[in-house]
Amino acid sequence: MAGRLLVASALALAAAAPVHAAPAKSPSPAQLAELARDVDRAESVRAVKDLQRTYSQFAQFGLWQDLASLFAKDGVVNFGSGADIVGREALAAGLKRALGPGGLKPGEFHIQFIEHPLVNLAPDGEHAKGRWYGFHLLSDGKGGASIRGGVYENEYVREFGRWKIAAQRFTVQYEGPYESGWTNRNGEPIGLAPYHFDADESGKPDLGAAGAVLATKATPGELGARIQALVDEQNVRNLQNAYGYYVDRRMWDDVVDLFAADGTVEVSGIGLYKGKSGVRRAMERMGPQGLAHGVLNEHIMMDTVVTVLPGGREAVTRGLELGLIGDGDKDQAHWEVTTFSNRFVKEDGIWKLRELRLFPHLRSDYADGWGKSRLVEPQPAAAQAPDVAQAAPSADEQQRMMPDFADANPATGTPVVAPAGYRLVATTPLTGTIAAPARGQVTANRAWLAEQRRKLAMARAWDGAENVSTAYGMYLDDFQWPSLAAIHGDLGSKQTPFAGYYIGRERIAKAASTQYGPPPTAPRAAISFHWLLQPVINVARDGRSASARTRLFQPRTQIAVGQPGQMMGAGLHGGMYNNQMYLERGTWRIWNLTLDEHYFESNGWKLGWSGMKDKPAGEKPKPSILLSKFPPDILLTDMGKRQEHFRGGTGETWAWPQILPMWFPYLNPVSGRRPENFQADCGSCEIAPTMRLTAHGYQKPPVGPVKD
Repeated sequence: MAGRLLVASALALAAAAPVHAAPAKSPSPAQLAELARDVDRAESVRAVKDLQRTYSQFAQFGLWQDLASLFAKDGVVNFGSGADIVGREALAAGLKRALGPGGLKPGEFHIQFIEHPLVNLAPDGEHAKGRWYGFHLLSDGKGGASIRGGVYENEYVREFGRWKIAAQRFTVQYEGPYESGWTNRNGEPIGLAPYHFDADESGKPDLGAAGAVLATKATPGELGARIQALVDEQNVRNLQNAYGYYVDRRMWDDVVDLFAADGTVEVSGIGLYKGKSGVRRAMERMGPQGLAHGVLNEHIMMDTVVTVLPGGREAVTRGLELGLIGDGDKDQAHWEVTTFSNRFVKEDGIWKLRELRLFPHLRSDYADGWGKSRLVEPQPAAAQAPDVAQAAPSADEQQRMMPDFADANPATGTPVVAPAGYRLVATTPLTGTIAAPARGQVTANRAWLAEQRRKLAMARAWDGAENVSTAYGMYLDDFQWPSLAAIHGDLGSKQTPFAGYYIGRERIAKAASTQYGPPPTAPRAAISFHWLLQPVINVARDGRSASARTRLFQPRTQIAVGQPGQMMGAGLHGGMYNNQMYLERGTWRIWNLTLDEHYFESNGWKLGWSGMKDKPAGEKPKPSILLSKFPPDILLTDMGKRQEHFRGGTGETWAWPQILPMWFPYLNPVSGRRPENFQADCGSCEIAPTMRLTAHGYQKPPVGPVKD
């Protein structure tokens, strides 16, 4: 904002213009200034998320100096125990003192997944707050391993033009050694972690601008390019996340569809695969098309940073992938943590994968954990051999391969350098680069301005939908039923498992309190967390409604392991949400919530996802108490094939380790391929078409490839 001039006089003149005067053919200075302000605010919301995700990526490789630089000069950090650390220099010194000058010892891991964000930009545009969930995989390099999880409530500030972390406070809610699994911290009930937002604010990533609009030096061409970059960024993120969902289900036809004709796959220690036939072979290393009974192939994408390169023809992503892999029928299970560094290309207006590059960081047998077990990537069979083979690295070499950062350090603007003893990889593209096209002359007229505002609304809608999706998971975890109901629309609907849909805030809140009891007035003995991750969010062209597919990642905790009458202690469960959101009186709300759970569930902590047994033949889920105490507006039995957990609407129960059908609310984003289970509309809309709003309510977003 520095260097801009006040344009209050221009705004005043515009406001005083006669109502019958013909509008100017070109945007006024005031209109361009307003557009520039709104673009900056949308970019700021994204920058704050990328800043926090970069923190996780720096922690993974022990980049302590770079990590500390992400904090404001007088930034505050609390890791969940002990006193606050004040100042980035004190933070850097403390990390180096405790963990070494940089990098990690062999077998030492500090993997900090920090996801499930809810970010609010303050009216001044220079401050923001964010609430996140954390799930940490730790080891000391001496055989000891542990897990820690909880809630981050953070503050951010723009300092000399760059976003920094002003305060980061982690409330640890569960932790424990790998051997026994985690429990509530200190074996005590869990209280509420701080919330910086209320139900209305959850649906407003941007809390609204304050103060006079400042003049801009940005040209119409520059503003248009920045808006397009925001739209491109979310389209690339959607493609990255959709790829992950197809891999989970071994939908290799759909994975291959996502790649450009000259696409490549590099798997460190295996080799390079070229072209679409190579992509197919690379995928089939994980097994044939489709999941067999008891197979778990979860590849959970977290902490992904997307960078659209100059010219808007290419983009790169860098992030972390948590793998929960195994075959329950064979009592096989293992963990994986992989860094991905991918490249995308826009062809004929559609984004495609061009380079998929995977660098295993951690691979361990579930029985022993990453403190004691360190595996290398298995070599493929001859039928899945790469076009160009690579030598298999040792486990230590795997740990010390650091994929290049496409961006400079966002806090300093300087390149990220690998610690001593580490090898920087993926520094150059595998397929060459595409020259940025020459920027043509922009005709900035009224039609141009309207189009830029429409596209900017689509970009802001993506973040609004992610925010309200996150809020749902957080309010559900804390049994905050009035707030959970309040984030739904006036006529919003929510599916409750084994019962059906409830319509309207009052009925949604009453159903929740009837089933689970009123909001707690004291700390709780057990919590089942609902991370809603890896969103694929398709936004309607007017930016007023959206459809979101999100992954349910569900760690569970309680006071002690195996306590009678409670959940099975530490464990991981997962499912899928297909939700719709819309803009209601300036706030993003949930229009419909539909879920598929549980896609998988762990067999307690000791066995994890191995050794699961089928339910006895003919066993059906216990009927929901809601059916007798507070029946839903739309019964689950009215849903036909769409019934959760039921095969073809016949009432035959499917439960893990059987492979449940998962529903997709979109076609393949590149080829338009239709999935076997396609949710063409919102769940309640498919049963009760009157649930579809018109005018300025929820309207169905596009479900197939959309050209920019």
